[in-house]
Amino acid sequence: MLAFCWLMLLVYASLVGCEKHIILLAGQSNMSGRGGVVNDTWDGIVPDESRPSRFIIQLTAGLTWEKAEEPLHRDIDITKVCGIGPGLAFAKSLLHKDSSVSQVALVPCAIGGTNISQWARGSQLYNQLVRRAVAAVQGGGTIRAMLWYQGESDTETLADAELYKGRFENFIINLRQDLVFPMLPVIQVALASGSGPFIAKVREAQLGTELPNVWCVDAKGLQLQPDGLHLSSAAQVQLGKMLAHAFLQTIPSPIHSSAARGLPKFNGLSLFQSIVSR
Repeated sequence: MLAFCWLMLLVYASLVGCEKHIILLAGQSNMSGRGGVVNDTWDGIVPDESRPSRFIIQLTAGLTWEKAEEPLHRDIDITKVCGIGPGLAFAKSLLHKDSSVSQVALVPCAIGGTNISQWARGSQLYNQLVRRAVAAVQGGGTIRAMLWYQGESDTETLADAELYKGRFENFIINLRQDLVFPMLPVIQVALASGSGPFIAKVREAQLGTELPNVWCVDAKGLQLQPDGLHLSSAAQVQLGKMLAHAFLQTIPSPIHSSAARGLPKFNGLSLFQSIVSR
């Protein structure tokens, strides 16, 4: 009997290892990626750490899966020129460092120039994030974390900078409720730059976030593009590796799509259905 139990545990472990490790990518331009973009033109140079892999897929704007390649947000952040972001470098680093990960599924959701207030529950950005997160698990897989890099736009006024912490925490609380994932792991990035004078104030809020299962990776000091706002391609690769390292230090308990389907009416799915019917 004991041998049978151990066999079942091994089978379960092997099944989990074969699942898609779903990672949500959200925030503004430094998450959607501006590495290699100068004067609204992307140089097309893809670092080795960000090149496509058959083990990494991405969710398209049409909610279908395809092989991931830069720019990841090309069909999401459509009003801007996208370049290299941290997502693919994160995924490749994760695959390299953790042999139990067989496939990483990236869900791009970031939109450049957005304020944290634009991600409030019920907003277009929030609804799109929920819709894409729910769609990602429909074919199987596990949401492992959300990577969040945003706040540059909130450095422009003192009011926004002072309200940042509360708005961010409310955003995470609401997102966890609507995805029926009360401990959704979130790895946020503390700003390397900003479009206004209150960078320190927003960074203080990010580094002082007190929610459980929320960790912070500090981008301060990473190389910037000539515009002084966006990370260079090399810096995005470095950030992706930093995010992977932080993720592997936490390894929280995930929510499986099969478990989600067993929850009462799956609130996230209900919200998804209401959104797409609009």
